[in-house]
Amino acid sequence: MTAFWFAALAVLLCGPVPALLARARWTWQVPRAALVLWQSIALAAVLATLGAGLSSLTLLVTEQPGLPFLARHGLAQTTLIGLGSAFVAVVTVRFWIVAVLVAVRTRRRRRRHRDLVDLLHHDDAAPAVDRALLGEAGARVLRVLTGPARVAYCVPGVGGNRVVISDAVLRELSSQEVGAVLAHEQAHLRARHDLVLEAFTVLHAAFPRVVSSRAALDTVRLLVEMLADDAARRRTGSLPLARALVHLASAPGEGAGGQGELRVGADALTRVRRLADERCRGEDRRPPHRRLALAAYAVALGVLGVPTLAIAVPWLTASWRSLAG
Repeated sequence: MTAFWFAALAVLLCGPVPALLARARWTWQVPRAALVLWQSIALAAVLATLGAGLSSLTLLVTEQPGLPFLARHGLAQTTLIGLGSAFVAVVTVRFWIVAVLVAVRTRRRRRRHRDLVDLLHHDDAAPAVDRALLGEAGARVLRVLTGPARVAYCVPGVGGNRVVISDAVLRELSSQEVGAVLAHEQAHLRARHDLVLEAFTVLHAAFPRVVSSRAALDTVRLLVEMLADDAARRRTGSLPLARALVHLASAPGEGAGGQGELRVGADALTRVRRLADERCRGEDRRPPHRRLALAAYAVALGVLGVPTLAIAVPWLTASWRSLAG
């Protein structure tokens, strides 16, 4: 039964729970705590999958000696245990293969992207950016691209971070708005949001489509953008960032961005509305949503702790006793 409960928990945390949580709007008020909750759900799903496979295998070696396993449990239960073990084994192996492939391909794509923006960078356009503004935003390696498209994004990686911005953005946005854009991208780089998105990309790609929910990946992307918005808002205020976001959302053409791209499209309206609501509430006077954040952290801890105490600990205890006996 332990393998069944682990498998049921994994399916629940990969499909229905993310789909339900993605509809919640309270997460926008505490994006950091909500992101921790999402991470705990993803980690619990992986651990539950591993637990289902391990418990199915240990069931074969911890049974009391006597009649053969098939005779004790019957054909139906033995078949279910075998199919369940095979399914969990396939999912587990698939998870690690996908994790390695995503990591290799992502880093290879970023390396090529960094080489490309370094090649297309125009030194003549770089002086248009106020160096004091760059220092304030913390953008150390800036690459300026020429062209009609309004783009602003970052390319993270061990080979050197890049903040990429087009000269159209530098011409058409005010200095405060450019500062807000740079602060937003620097927040992505400083917090390594790319690693968070990479983990959820692996989780979505590894599990079967009938189980996994794309709502988790899409919602985490939005929360990551909101976290970067909050960091930029604290530096420049909500209004310059909202104006910059609207300006980029109405861009005539979008360039390909990195993991930390300042997203446009459907998310832009949501983020602008959130920034407007924060400004109406009063950025300095509004107390933080501490109770809501603490509740989210408590639920995240419960998602990881309760299954461990209720399922994993009894199973480990019973397995240890059987092996010792």
